[in-house]
Order: sequence, then C-alpha cells, then structure tokens
Amino acid sequence: MIWFRHLRTFPRNIPTQYRTMKVVPVPVREDNYAYLIIDEATSKAAAVDPYDVGKVSAAAEAHGVQIVAGITTHHHHDHSGGNQAAKYPSAPIYGGSDKIPALTKLVKDKDHFTIADNISVKCLATPCHTQDSICYYVTDSASKSHPGGVFTGDTLFIAGCGRFFEGVASEMVTALEYLTELPDETIVYNGHEYTAGNLAFAKSVDPENSALDKLGDIVKNNRIVTGLTSIRDEKQWNPFIRLESEAAKKATGKEGKSAIMDALREQKNKFKG
Repeated sequence: MIWFRHLRTFPRNIPTQYRTMKVVPVPVREDNYAYLIIDEATSKAAAVDPYDVGKVSAAAEAHGVQIVAGITTHHHHDHSGGNQAAKYPSAPIYGGSDKIPALTKLVKDKDHFTIADNISVKCLATPCHTQDSICYYVTDSASKSHPGGVFTGDTLFIAGCGRFFEGVASEMVTALEYLTELPDETIVYNGHEYTAGNLAFAKSVDPENSALDKLGDIVKNNRIVTGLTSIRDEKQWNPFIRLESEAAKKATGKEGKSAIMDALREQKNKFKG
C-alpha cells in the first residue's frame, strides 16, 4: 500500500534495552489519522482511532507488531468506526463514554493505564468538540530520553482546534490550557491533516508571527505533518492558544479568552483562505 512505503520493520538484531516507544501515523479516509503506539521491546502496539482496520493492520504487519489495545479519542464515527471489527476480539478498547462503540475500558480524567510493558498512558479529559473527548499523554518508562507524545483527536490540531459540536468556547479554552501544561517537548499527534488550512488562517490572524514561517516550511516539505511538532510549537503559533496576544484581540475585536476563542472559531468556520 502506498501509505506504508515510508515505514520500516524494526531490526530484530538490536538489543532489547535500546528499543523504545515508536509512533506510526496511519492516514485513513480523506484526512484522518489513525496511529500505532508501539512498544518495541515487546513488539506490541495500541491502535489509536483505528477507523480503517485494514490499513491499521497492514501498518502493524509492516512493523512486525501485535495490536493489543484500541484507544479512542471521542465517539465520532470517523475515529471510532473501526472499534467493532472482529479482527482483534481480545484487545480492550479505551474511551471516555459509553457512546464509544465496543467500549470495554471506560476512562476519565487523570486515569492511567499501560500498553505492553513500557508505555504509560495518562488520560486527559478535554470536553468541547465532544463531551467524551479524551486526549492521551504517552511516555516510555524504559527510555527517559523520549519526549513523550499526546494524542489529541479533534481537540488540538496543529495551529488549530476542533469545532465546538458539544461544547462552548470556555470549555475549549480550558481544554487547550490543560494540554499546554504538558512538557514543552511533548510531540503532538492530532486527528486530522488540516495543517495547511490552519496555517493560512493563523497567518490571517497573526501575520507578523515569525513562528508561522517554521510551520510553513514543515507543511511545504512533508505530506504527513502530524508528529513533527510539539506543545512548545503550539504555544508559539496556534492562535487558539495565543488568545491574549495583541494579534488575537485585534483580529476579533474582543476582550477575554472565551470571547476571543468564540470569535476566532467562528472566523475559522467561515475562512476561505
């Protein structure tokens, strides 16, 4: 499959102590991302939002790993639609509400669980896009040098945020501020490839922000952008996080984080750039 030409199987002759957590993005549908979170020491993996089980399984086969868990960021079908597949009947499925298809492990804010032997997962409740939106902060207990990652579903996008389908602006403010409490080096793995459009909108809001030039280079040089940026980057270029910037106030004519957030989201909904 064309999606997996860039993937490589893990070399089996590398000693176990040098193996670490690896994340494999798997493009599905028109612009969604599923993921594999791989514990290389055990060759086991969790599948995040495995909408297209065939493509996710092909990625797992390419990497020589066994899928042992399913992780769902929220109940929308384009993320949870693969949960009821019979291919992995013994794998627990984690999610934030009983709206998640085939849910077996209900999780709430600050819950923890482990994938295989070495991957620790902390659940971060971020209600707004949906009320059951959970972001998952993952770290590798066997490799303290790994920066960790956060799987944000449709809450945080690179230079953007999700629509408020089941929430209000103040909830998205809280959700994004919660995510920015993570270590700056945390890698962002979001639910859709919306980066080019988000970049154009961010430039319309904050045209003098030089951090957006870096993002422009990333978009220009990479078809798959997820996994190439960090929480630190989002603090520098995401207009939905930089609500107290003069640029955001000027662009919206509003004061106060919730009012600015609401106005920015409305502008983004109508943006044609």
